[in-house]
Amino acid sequence: MKVRTSRRSHKVVLEMGPKDSALPPVSVPELQIKRIFVPVDFSDCSHKAFHYAIHFARQFNAELMLFYAMVAFPPPPQMMSLEGERLTAEGRAEAVKQLAEWRKEVTPGISVNTMTRNGTAAHQEIVEMARKSNCDLIIIGNHGRTGLSRLMTGGTTERVVRHAPCPVLVIREREHDFAADDKLGASASKPDKSRAHAE
Repeated sequence: MKVRTSRRSHKVVLEMGPKDSALPPVSVPELQIKRIFVPVDFSDCSHKAFHYAIHFARQFNAELMLFYAMVAFPPPPQMMSLEGERLTAEGRAEAVKQLAEWRKEVTPGISVNTMTRNGTAAHQEIVEMARKSNCDLIIIGNHGRTGLSRLMTGGTTERVVRHAPCPVLVIREREHDFAADDKLGASASKPDKSRAHAE
């Protein structure tokens, strides 16, 4: 059996001889992941999940969709509506800026899109956008909060897992890492209090 390149069509030609009884086995990946949805809140934990997503995208040649849900809280009565709109616009601009910074960390050759969306509940926006995007996998960080903190945040990750239209890989803040990348551990050692938390 010989493999050669055709000069006319520039395609690969497989020549089989009398002793060749069958074609060689073709390996086909068992998992077909074309689009990975990555909800972030700019915390260290979601940054860690983002780097896991980069590994998956590189391995499966998949597209990354980086998403930030802006949760709109009702303004206090004394605040004018125009002031509330201004704060929302500033928050969106800051989110777009941070998404652009994170996008620079993506390995060259990986397609990545960034999106923001306003809503009243982060998990609802995440689930809806994941469904509209027809994604194959969601990779999301989980802060591992318990008690009163978890009660107040509403458990965004848990709700995403419950209602997601596809499989969800949850990356915890502190766990055994199977993705070999220094950045996975480095982000946890440098907390940034300026980052917003959507959960």
